[in-house]
Amino acid sequence: MNAPAPAAPPAIRILLADDHTLVRRGVRLILDGEPGMRVVAEAGDGAEAIAMTRSHTVDLAVLDVAMPRMTGLQAARELAALHPGMRILMLTMYDNEQYFFQALRAGACGYVLKSVADRDLVAACRAAMRGESFLYPGAVTALIRNYLDRARQGEETPDHILTAREEEVLKLIAEGHSSKDIADLLVISVKTVQRHRANLLHKLGLHDRLELTRYAIRAGLIEP
Repeated sequence: MNAPAPAAPPAIRILLADDHTLVRRGVRLILDGEPGMRVVAEAGDGAEAIAMTRSHTVDLAVLDVAMPRMTGLQAARELAALHPGMRILMLTMYDNEQYFFQALRAGACGYVLKSVADRDLVAACRAAMRGESFLYPGAVTALIRNYLDRARQGEETPDHILTAREEEVLKLIAEGHSSKDIADLLVISVKTVQRHRANLLHKLGLHDRLELTRYAIRAGLIEP
């Protein structure tokens, strides 16, 4: 007797926000045409996008950078605070370093140019849902240049912005310890552990334990 085929994973539920109806229609065709992806809500501006997340379950928000009433960048900040587990991608016509860095600070995990959306958007969505970042080649160049400029000017680089205590907490989080375990090990209160965790997420621009664990591996704090 043949074993039943494994059930397909649930589709990625996507919120799409752009103030141009034709653009939304085109992007929706790309996303709905992909297996395992489904646009569940559309919005014409950032405020409407936030409202949509109150009535729809959304895994991934794809936001245009420049929209009326509330921009995609403003909406990204709100959504990152309201729904920490939600992934956010910025979709834009602007190959602009300033927008790119603002998007990262707002909580986005990817930045996709509309001019190559047919080629890059699906890959960006899948990367986002794996907890990875997606950057177009120009953005990678901008990141490297920014890093080198900061290093030349003697500014702190991301590897050196954590205190020794924060590194201890990060290592223990990445090893799978609960807040209570960490509090007992470091002889501090659970509330203090939670404050350190919030500071780590804020300083590193991350969203959850999985991303903290990946960062700890890259930083050499734990073995992969």
